[in-house]
Amino acid sequence: MTPAPITLVVADDQATVREALVVMLDLAADVSVVAGVADGEAAVRAVEEHRPDVVLMDLTMPVLGGVEATRRIREAEPDIAVLVLTTFDDDESILAALQAGATGYLTKDADRATILNAVRTAAQGQTVLAPEVQRRLLALATRSARRPRDDFGLTAREREILGLIGEGLRNPEIAARLVISEATVKTHINNLFAKAGFRNRADAVRYALNPGRQPDVRGRPFP
Repeated sequence: MTPAPITLVVADDQATVREALVVMLDLAADVSVVAGVADGEAAVRAVEEHRPDVVLMDLTMPVLGGVEATRRIREAEPDIAVLVLTTFDDDESILAALQAGATGYLTKDADRATILNAVRTAAQGQTVLAPEVQRRLLALATRSARRPRDDFGLTAREREILGLIGEGLRNPEIAARLVISEATVKTHINNLFAKAGFRNRADAVRYALNPGRQPDVRGRPFP
């Protein structure tokens, strides 16, 4: 049986960009664009109406910006992935989006294949970051490592792996970096997630970049 397509909401205030994304992504056999909207408030309403798998979110929009729209969507529907697609790749924009609960961050120079793969990855609950964003996160993680932090009683190895997650590395890359098996990496990640109360990799990335900022008792994304 053919699996159901990934349902997608596209939010971008530039009509030309929005319409191009809708047409381009809807052509994929495994993606169905259920709405294209021009501002963050409309994106929140579209999520309430359609309950999509993924929202492709611009950051700078009228009425309600992408960061606050992301926060509202993730608080109301934590299982819905928000994938940022923006022209900005500065530290402030990246951190604001991740702290609001974004599960991915791409810049608008990404090609169709990259955006489609990111949508598919986000729909599976995985974090996806553009290479330039990963480089900035690495620099931020390096700086943040010098600050005092509360690491939930993690072991030295678990803290090391948390830092690598903050750099945007996936499990195979972490295993290669530390010269350990992927199964061992997964065990450490499961342990540190349990100790810290992380629900997913995006939570771990946000904490790695902002030491001491913890999820609340309900396990909601970081503020």
